[in-house]
Amino acid sequence: MTQLGATITPEGIRFAAWSSSARRLWVSIFDEQGNRELDRLELTPEGDGMHVLFVSGLALGARYGLRADGDYAPERGLWFDPDKLLTDPYAVEIDRPYAYHWRLAARRNEGADTASVMPKAVAKALPSAPPILPPLFRPGGLIYELNVRAFTKLHPDVPQEQRGTIAALAHPAIIEHLQRLGVSAVELMPVTASIDERHLPPLGLSNAWGYNPVTFMALDPRLAPGGLTELQDTVAALRRAGIGTILDLVFNHTGESDRLGPTLSLRGLDNQAYYRHRPDGMLVNDTGTGNTIACDHPVVREMVLDTLRHFVRQADVDGFRFDLAPVLGRVDGTFDPEAPLLRAITHDPVLRDRVLIAEPWDIGANGYQLGNFRPPFLEWNDRYRDDVRRFWRGDAGMVGALATRLAGSSDAFNGAGEPASRSVNFIAAHDGMTLADIVSYERKHNGANGEQNRDGHNENLSWNNGTEGETDDAAITKARFDDQCALLATLFVSRGTIMVTAGDEFGRTQKGNNNAYAQDNAITWLDWAARDQALERYASALAALRQAVPALSATRFLTGQAVDGSDIPDVSWLTETGIPLNESDWNDSSRHRLVMLLRDAVGGRLAVMINGDRRQCVFTLPVRDGFHWRAAIETQAIDLLRPLPGRGVNFMIEGRTGNGGAGKGS
Repeated sequence: MTQLGATITPEGIRFAAWSSSARRLWVSIFDEQGNRELDRLELTPEGDGMHVLFVSGLALGARYGLRADGDYAPERGLWFDPDKLLTDPYAVEIDRPYAYHWRLAARRNEGADTASVMPKAVAKALPSAPPILPPLFRPGGLIYELNVRAFTKLHPDVPQEQRGTIAALAHPAIIEHLQRLGVSAVELMPVTASIDERHLPPLGLSNAWGYNPVTFMALDPRLAPGGLTELQDTVAALRRAGIGTILDLVFNHTGESDRLGPTLSLRGLDNQAYYRHRPDGMLVNDTGTGNTIACDHPVVREMVLDTLRHFVRQADVDGFRFDLAPVLGRVDGTFDPEAPLLRAITHDPVLRDRVLIAEPWDIGANGYQLGNFRPPFLEWNDRYRDDVRRFWRGDAGMVGALATRLAGSSDAFNGAGEPASRSVNFIAAHDGMTLADIVSYERKHNGANGEQNRDGHNENLSWNNGTEGETDDAAITKARFDDQCALLATLFVSRGTIMVTAGDEFGRTQKGNNNAYAQDNAITWLDWAARDQALERYASALAALRQAVPALSATRFLTGQAVDGSDIPDVSWLTETGIPLNESDWNDSSRHRLVMLLRDAVGGRLAVMINGDRRQCVFTLPVRDGFHWRAAIETQAIDLLRPLPGRGVNFMIEGRTGNGGAGKGS
């Protein structure tokens, strides 16, 4: 296919766009400020939907947009309207953010020209590409999910002009924090250009997360005022610190939404081709946002691949997380793990070594696909999230489920006989309650979203430790602190990749809001000044332990069998008395205690003692000649592990805690 977008040459600029059903396409050229239309030039059809025009003398930095004409029949999925200025889907830069305006959604002949309320694409020469290096991130590492704007908006050490931008992530204070937590890769929530949902501006709200994209390659000017160079420089700085970068990308829907949504780009160029439709002409809504991208269309497939290649070639990112990823694998509406797009990504010469992470569900038919993506895809594991929360909430009969999650979730990821887990284990993510709120709120508190608390999940598997929300009660505060420590400890000793959402390591709160996508304010901005430094130290100690003990960051499923010529099993599951659990123990619904005894590569063992009961308990660890037990984590802030007098293998574990003891040759 002919190269799409604006191609700059010494003689001028060549514009190319694709539409299978538009009768005419134009490029509108604007002045340097992007405010006044200077010319409107028609592209020439060249067959197979390609429309091309070379404009002699047009220089680097030209502002432009596209227009298309054809039938206007929304009931048949046709939305052509030459009064709608359209952003080039292949634009690599836009001159201002998108902002919702009613004229963008007006019917043909009812809203006047939209050029004054649309960003203009900028014909830009790409910066010199860095060398494409192998990804730093490896499965089993720690992913740190962050919202670029919220992460540094209130950071006292970051210069004011950099706060809330991609450039701020390269600040020494930020890198030091990431290194202290043992971060293997940051996962940036969407940084490409997006638009607010139409109901937000009247409420005085805006989309804070970015999961409402318009253009896939152009960065949002609010997050990257320095453009692609800013992303390139930040990725390089993080790489020098040993930290990879993963981009969270949205290829399942766009901000053009449903029939009442704005016409911004794909809808105006070829709505029938770019989006999936039902037989009656209505848009398919497998995303809950009003439209679904037709990822099984060859032109859409190539656009997705071109976007991924763009960010690898131009910024050397480690890889990608795909929002509502089953959409990428739907062929004629049905998910297929061997779908052309998924196969193309994993076999592409530029992409095949990149980190690929699927959010393995959408809301369409058979949309829950956990475990069904093919290697090398890693997958967000919501069963891990839910089972760990249930165990620490105190639900009955959760010991077996907890052990399965600690061991790599073979029930989800071993269907094809794979030896290693592809699980991305997490307890909290951007979508839902924060870690601190999980132990502080039984119910969601989404009143600030303007939907009378109707939005967001009703079941959060959360608990409040005695009172809802903020409290001065010292006992409740301590219980919440202990619960956060236990949840973090569980995560850091689990097989597979682990993910922490920014700020959960120091107790960030959203005041019980479990759907804070519209809160670009103090609800989502990380309060660095008020962070819980004791919790942060504990999280850092857990990170150091995970890095020091290879058995913790391994991804091979735990089986209970001896491996690699050892006579010691890779894991033993013990009761608090130090004996192996039998079938009765596993099925005891009142059991809330467990010991996971891991064999490490150096011949020692790590005992993870889990006390999910409210009562303290003596745990007994087995004796082995030549080895003794010692605490795996030493901190001054948290004294949860207390050896009892005797042979040195008995430990008093407080209620609601998870602790580790490491076996070491004496």
